[in-house]
Amino acid sequence: MAIQTIQTRPFPEQKPGTSGLRKKVTVFQAPHYLENFVQSIFDSLEGFAGQTLVVGGDGRYGNLEATKVILRMAAANGFGRVLVGRDGLLSTPAASCVIRKHAAFGGIVLSASHNPGGPDGDFGIKYNIGNGGPAPERITDAIFECSKNIREYRIVDEVEMALDREHEFTLDSMAVHVIDPVADYAGLMAELFDFRAISYLFQSGFRMRFDAMHAITGPYATEILQNRLGAPRGTVINGVPLADFGGGHPDPNLTYAKELVAEMFGEQALDFAAASDGDGDRNMILGHRFFVTPSDSLALLTANATLAPGYADGLAGVARSMPTSAAVDRVAEALDIDCFETPTGWKFFGNLMDAGKVTLCGEESFGTGSSHVREKDGLWAVLFWLNILAVRQQPVEALMREHWAKYGRNYYSRHDYEGVDAVSAETLMTGLREELKTLPGRQLGQLTVATADDFSYTDPVDGSVSRGQGIRIGFSEGSRIVFRLSGTGTEGATLRVYLERFEADPAHHDQDTQQALADLIAIAVDVADIQRLTGRELPTVII
Repeated sequence: MAIQTIQTRPFPEQKPGTSGLRKKVTVFQAPHYLENFVQSIFDSLEGFAGQTLVVGGDGRYGNLEATKVILRMAAANGFGRVLVGRDGLLSTPAASCVIRKHAAFGGIVLSASHNPGGPDGDFGIKYNIGNGGPAPERITDAIFECSKNIREYRIVDEVEMALDREHEFTLDSMAVHVIDPVADYAGLMAELFDFRAISYLFQSGFRMRFDAMHAITGPYATEILQNRLGAPRGTVINGVPLADFGGGHPDPNLTYAKELVAEMFGEQALDFAAASDGDGDRNMILGHRFFVTPSDSLALLTANATLAPGYADGLAGVARSMPTSAAVDRVAEALDIDCFETPTGWKFFGNLMDAGKVTLCGEESFGTGSSHVREKDGLWAVLFWLNILAVRQQPVEALMREHWAKYGRNYYSRHDYEGVDAVSAETLMTGLREELKTLPGRQLGQLTVATADDFSYTDPVDGSVSRGQGIRIGFSEGSRIVFRLSGTGTEGATLRVYLERFEADPAHHDQDTQQALADLIAIAVDVADIQRLTGRELPTVII
């Protein structure tokens, strides 16, 4: 089998974002585009000759074809073995699990996460290092530098590959193992959670729904919830992964999982419901006519962690992204464990977990996880909730209200302005940065600004510094507003505005969230001049 060296030229802007390189499918379909980026990954790495690579993705349009290209390039570049999910499938947390369990050198994950799929949708690719987590900035920066100077890539001859069954074959001298994409992950979940207690919960008549949104988590949820835990058939809906996610938007939030939300707030509402996203790393938690914010979910899991066997010895610490509410901070203080505040992006949690400083971590964008892998993990969070419900024997709402009574409630919301003109979005952020020095002491509405900065993070493990991670405005009575641009979109820019106010008194825990934050919302729109600069009267998504 011959190795071909193909001449090519650089493409502009193959710069990995928060979670790898994401572009429209049509961009990735350009000749040499995918191959350039894959070769840039390999060119940025050292010491992988003869080592193991893990490959898999979320099953979106183009996933299988891209998987085969990567296998051919891995063989041409000297990897000794590849573990690839059957049909090219691996959820993002499962890919991390496989990398860690089999001591792989790293992995290539094909996913654009919660972005839409199909031929007119989005595609994505990212590199995960040997700890199972997303490549840190020093590696993604190196990949980008290689992509700007690439002149050729290496690939073996095209051959027929059977990836639809579990077996082994060779490409040139590289061994290819097609593996069950669910098995290793399901085994790990059985080690962390009390499957017997959760099974009894279902036997007691507990009713739940899991919406896989026609994305990658369907096979995982079906195997674990229905086959292993005994949940009734039909518990998992939209469970067959489709290349276009059934035409839907695979983002598990109140806007895009509206059918599930309608069921849980309707006359026949179930006890519990959850949804996951395109690549299986996000989650939404719902109780009987009750929505649990991701920030509250992280806080409650932290407070009840020792109820799950895998966390019975307690937590080393916790971490949250800066825009995530401070709800978990108060739990950490009560437990006398460290709580770290990091920039947005799961890669920032990896060092903390590898150093043994944190066990649980989470982001407000529906991502929660722990040190069992180095990615956020949607189904893991659902199983954690089920384990707690099985032990506590209380409804979701009752658990949350009891939690608020003990720790206080953080009223919290995120307003997204999607598809904003990129230049206008940057103008908005630049304008805010120019005002930072003059904001402290100013009166905005009825509130006085106490602090204003552009968040900077120094990694406590390796000392690396990340600047420009989001503009924070803090008020004297403790509330805050955060502005940042998301790095996960493929068109225009997404402006995210985060609003938070703490309320200690249980007598005031029943307010509507948007009403409780109404003054902060008005201040945010005014201080950033959002309507004029974005042309938007209202956010696209309110969470």
